[in-house]
Amino acid sequence: MRSLLGVSLVISSVLLGSPAPAVAGADTGAGPPVPRIVSADPVDWTPHVTDGQVWAMALLGDTVVVGGNFNATTDAHRRAAVSRRHLMAFRLSDGQITDFAPELDGPVYALAEGPDGSLLVGGDFTKVNGRNRRSLARLDLATGRLHRSFYAPVDGDVRTLAVSGGALYVGGYYRSVNGVPRAGLARVDALSGRLDEGFDAGLSDAVENYPRAEAMSLSPDGTRLVVIGNFARVQGLDRQQLVSLDVTGPQAVVSDWSTAFYGVDRCDARFDSYVRGIDHSPDGSYFVVVTTGHDSGPDLPCTAAARFETAGSGEHHPTWINHTGGHSLYAVAATGPAVYVGGHQLWQDNTYGQKTKGPGAVDRPGIAALDPVTGRALDWNPTRSRGQGVRAFVLSPQGLLVGSDTDELAREYHARVGLFPYPPVGAPA
Repeated sequence: MRSLLGVSLVISSVLLGSPAPAVAGADTGAGPPVPRIVSADPVDWTPHVTDGQVWAMALLGDTVVVGGNFNATTDAHRRAAVSRRHLMAFRLSDGQITDFAPELDGPVYALAEGPDGSLLVGGDFTKVNGRNRRSLARLDLATGRLHRSFYAPVDGDVRTLAVSGGALYVGGYYRSVNGVPRAGLARVDALSGRLDEGFDAGLSDAVENYPRAEAMSLSPDGTRLVVIGNFARVQGLDRQQLVSLDVTGPQAVVSDWSTAFYGVDRCDARFDSYVRGIDHSPDGSYFVVVTTGHDSGPDLPCTAAARFETAGSGEHHPTWINHTGGHSLYAVAATGPAVYVGGHQLWQDNTYGQKTKGPGAVDRPGIAALDPVTGRALDWNPTRSRGQGVRAFVLSPQGLLVGSDTDELAREYHARVGLFPYPPVGAPA
């Protein structure tokens, strides 16, 4: 593979013949328009999760659902403690915690909107409201009741979910769904949970144990599912830690789009996989992957964000790479005007740092916004207490929702949940 030194030196100030990024404000049907960069001052009315870790967030209408490994929440003013274990919900419009209070006996790692406004929940639990539901369930958002007709037990954990029409893609660290062998990725009916037995991605050659899907992103038009995880082959083809699947038909088809950038032996050997988050741009022309991996260097994929164009076939190289200098990134949200990244980083633009601030690096503790075209850090710098890191971003009509494991955003108290709003038109971010 050719060296990426030249790309990293300038963090690719020129797109290498790639299509233009999403047009700011364009409504692609994949979510609300995102006309500008969000403010660096979070709103004051979001509730707090006062212990544990937020792993996932989802927006259903005016309701924000928060999932993770936690036990307690409070209102925005910290006057009313509310017991919520692993799941809670609040109104986007005013931050009011809702009555949604299902009982789960384990953490939630993934959330998605299901049929008829229901909530699809993935994680590492065995019971929901006292009934057996292994790691995957469908809930009524108004009452918290379990949809008993939905049944798709997995023999491990569920880490990532994606919905397209009536299909639910389920990724995680498991070997079977309802007793049928599936290595970390399956497609089920979003209404009933019935396994689509013709769809088998065939993830294989895990570095350790068995294959898993760590995260995935469905293209806005629903035709392409890009999956990242600890696999090295997919349906017998070399696809190290990242594969693009054509999901338009009855079977999972490995596309001829590929990259060797995430070779499994290119970061610290303690990591069986170092890819952690992925998101498509609103127009589907590119996606961005973020990584852990401890090591750092101009030609390494570790502890970095990298943009890939979706067009074309064959081997693809990153359009740009933005290194943190050895600190992990876990979450990414690619929008028209910015690519937001979160983890426990101290810096961005840190091509030559290794747990140090190298030449050209900028301070961006815990959260940052990158220019979609150049990859360089934008001036947006709210800061956050770093902890383990941001695990969830959700774009909403109000702005950017953030879920993490710490209690400070923009030097204000916002425990594990925050919302950076869109500034008024004409106002600076």
